[in-house]
Amino acid sequence: MAQRETFGSRAAVIMAMAGSAIGLGNIWRFPYTVGEGGGAAFIIVYLISSLLLAMPIFLAESIIGRTAQAGTFNAMDKLAPGSKWKWLGLLTVISPLIIVSFYSVVGGWSFEYLLKALTLSFGPESTDSIAPMFGNFASSTWGPVLCHTFFITATCLIVLAGVKKGIEKFAKLTMPVLLVLIVVIMIYAVSLPGAGEGVRYLLKPDFSKITGRVIASAMGQSFFSLSLGVGTILIYASYMKKEENLFTSGLGTAAFDLIFAMIAGFAVMPAVFAAGIEPGAGPGLIFETMPYIFAKMGAAAPWLSATIAILFFLTILVAALTSSISMVEAGVAYLTEEKGLTRRKAISILLPSTWALGVLCSLSFGPLSEVHILGCTIFDFCDKLTSNYLMAFGGLLFTFFVGWKMKKETVWNEFTCNGSQKFNCALFSLVYFLIKWVAPIGIVIIFITNLVL
Repeated sequence: MAQRETFGSRAAVIMAMAGSAIGLGNIWRFPYTVGEGGGAAFIIVYLISSLLLAMPIFLAESIIGRTAQAGTFNAMDKLAPGSKWKWLGLLTVISPLIIVSFYSVVGGWSFEYLLKALTLSFGPESTDSIAPMFGNFASSTWGPVLCHTFFITATCLIVLAGVKKGIEKFAKLTMPVLLVLIVVIMIYAVSLPGAGEGVRYLLKPDFSKITGRVIASAMGQSFFSLSLGVGTILIYASYMKKEENLFTSGLGTAAFDLIFAMIAGFAVMPAVFAAGIEPGAGPGLIFETMPYIFAKMGAAAPWLSATIAILFFLTILVAALTSSISMVEAGVAYLTEEKGLTRRKAISILLPSTWALGVLCSLSFGPLSEVHILGCTIFDFCDKLTSNYLMAFGGLLFTFFVGWKMKKETVWNEFTCNGSQKFNCALFSLVYFLIKWVAPIGIVIIFITNLVL
């Protein structure tokens, strides 16, 4: 058997994990969930959830992956031989493939809007046609399907190149650029006339907005944003070298993700208020808001407007790709390690299935809009199934495994790199307590709340 690949450095680990975490969850999903959840009050719950729930789950997945140096199925078989824990591996193959199927539809939208930006479609003369533009495109048949096809194919080609030449190289090249682009866009957004109201919306909490639904949504967003509970972090951690500091890498990734999410919020929400659009407009928010702003800006500075538009949708496309490759890698790791397939054969199996489900998700905005599963369109069903249930359930199992199944000594060894690095005992006790008690209880509350609501 060929030697298992590993990431080349700690920076590569953080960039790759941050790439998995930073994606449409930050730029596309975070702004509209903030809008639906009431702004600053939602953000406060989101930050608390990220610290007390998301970070412990992130570390739990990392501990399992780095300890076993294997994908989820083999990792559970190594750490709990002869038990049924290995079947968690199937959940962490199915869940990310469902996510990448509907995710690639949104990635396809970003590709289409990048093309529109490149062809100067957001000029001042197009102001009146901006609002229906997204709905007309998303509800059509062939355009969204072709863009989805391009996106899922690009994802698979990157994964096909392998860990170092594909995933690591792409992450190291794109993540710094991604951060610079979103900062530039944020600076532009907060300078818009009327943007101050959007800034206040993000900074001044209205605690009357906090309901059980908002709390559950904020917790679910913290899971979705960090790609938790579906094994992608576990897979990436399994490519870490044993001498890498697990806690530092995890903290760096989580901090990167939180900072990026907040910058994305300040890049989009002020523009939403400047455009006079309802902040809780839903999944199409950024595709309806930002082109309107670009069109209005084009009257005074057409080339600056066109440049900002291109940068914005390029940012979304790159962010989407950095996350989607981690989702596909989960399935590839299972097929290569458990079934002994080559990467090429694994991709040839996964590409048609994810593409087909993605087509159904895409068509649910148009020809299949009347097809419902439990009251949801196909796209919404896949989104809610994964973000509200499968990710929460996976996170529960990961934290339970580390907190109750694994030996505490083994967990300590991972934090200290088998004793070669110092680690604060009090900090370890706190992290272990969060993994063992706080995170599982919090996840159960989320799960019950989602079922009731």
